[in-house]
Amino acid sequence: MSAPKASEQRAHKRTHAHAPGGMLDSMAIRTALVSLRPNRLGLLAFILALMVALAACGSPTSSTDNTNSSNNTATNSDADTSQTNTGNTGSDAQSSTNKPIEVVWWHAMGGELGKAVDALVEAFNKSQNDIVVKAVFQGSYDEELNKLKASLGTKNAPTLVQVYEIGSRFMIDSGAIEPMQTWIDKDNFDISSLEPNILGYYTFDGKLYSMPFNTSNPILYYNKDMFRAAGLDPEKPPRTYEEFTEITKQLTKDGKYGASFAIYGWFMEQFFAESGAELVNNGNGRDALATESLLNSEAGINTLTWWKNMVDAGTMLNLGRKTDDTRQAFGAGKVAMILDSTAALRGIVNGVGDKFEVGTGFLPHPQSVTDGGVIVGGASLWMLKEKSEEEKAAAWQFIKFLTSPEIQAQWHINTGYFPITTKAYDLDIVKENMNQFPQFRTAVDQLHATTLNNATKGAVMGVFPEARQITERAMEEAINGQKSVKDALDQAANEITQKIQQYNRSIGK
Repeated sequence: MSAPKASEQRAHKRTHAHAPGGMLDSMAIRTALVSLRPNRLGLLAFILALMVALAACGSPTSSTDNTNSSNNTATNSDADTSQTNTGNTGSDAQSSTNKPIEVVWWHAMGGELGKAVDALVEAFNKSQNDIVVKAVFQGSYDEELNKLKASLGTKNAPTLVQVYEIGSRFMIDSGAIEPMQTWIDKDNFDISSLEPNILGYYTFDGKLYSMPFNTSNPILYYNKDMFRAAGLDPEKPPRTYEEFTEITKQLTKDGKYGASFAIYGWFMEQFFAESGAELVNNGNGRDALATESLLNSEAGINTLTWWKNMVDAGTMLNLGRKTDDTRQAFGAGKVAMILDSTAALRGIVNGVGDKFEVGTGFLPHPQSVTDGGVIVGGASLWMLKEKSEEEKAAAWQFIKFLTSPEIQAQWHINTGYFPITTKAYDLDIVKENMNQFPQFRTAVDQLHATTLNNATKGAVMGVFPEARQITERAMEEAINGQKSVKDALDQAANEITQKIQQYNRSIGK
């Protein structure tokens, strides 16, 4: 479900999901692109050649995925013709001067993720002659959004922009974007194979406002060897809060701990969804603008009390806010279970190597809950409405290219993000990747097992970055014993509510 945070710039550092994919050899890519033609066979040829180039690059290196946190800094989830055709539909995507139309795309994918983005752009540009996409890295999600705000209404604004999921409310309220639904309807574009639980986050009032691009959700990672040593079934990770508590007790011994969760607001949001509970009022801000935080509701108090009790009992190690710290403790065999993004899977498995066997499981939930699930994290692509019709038509062609099963398959295996189309799972390269990393099946199953409702679609509010930071402060205060769980969450909910209402007034609502 992973996303804005901080008052859009107030950041303490956190490394979130590392999405490995070996170093891209630029010469090999250029060689692969020489033979690319604007048709399906050319696209497949490119993908296969790129696979060879990637395979020759050695072991993957981690790169920062800013997806779900503004705390992240660059320190380190068979297509039919309508989905794969890059020809003109709806509006003519070639300029009247017969010069290629330039589409400027701002994104926040740095490091290896940035190289994967560049490879996709180069493939599209080589596949036809009418459009040239220019990808421009703009820093972290927070930095990118601030730059976008400054550019709105000027000629410096991009055609497309990648925005983390919790920036969605602001993007809609800005009045600066054109819903993807406009082009879906104009082009009679078939979205039936796109993942409904991913589309659900970005759909408001029956309209898909942005196109999902990089998508992840959190899963449980556990040490199967430690399970065996404790006499536990290594194929049965805990599914409920109650089971989790008992298993951490059995795993804690000899200086090792049963679990460690980073103090991360995204995780609290996910536990709300797993509890079938909404984080803000008015249907999680989806039936109408949110006006009140529900952080201090029963779901919040139960979850944080459960978490704190394990820390107090000495069965859960508190390492603070950085997911990188819990990941390192897990890799060192110091803790048996952690939470992390699906986009971190390959990095975690490769980092552990043959030290122990890594298992994956669903996020735990309260025993009484049957209609919960996870929220997708990540980011989506938004189109600015102030651009010319031919420029927007060109951007739409690029978006269709990115949603094709072949491209989604390549993006998935190089980054660890979910394909947004179910048809990608039918391709051999995805099947082979799943065989190599069978733990990823858990992530897919968890996504598909999620009941889509307002709780699991995720909350929307214009101050989500600030709200997440306030939530993390409250989590720290409660877990560290500075305040009671109720007092910490009451204060946080009140602050978030005030910020929501201030935001609503600022947009005249």
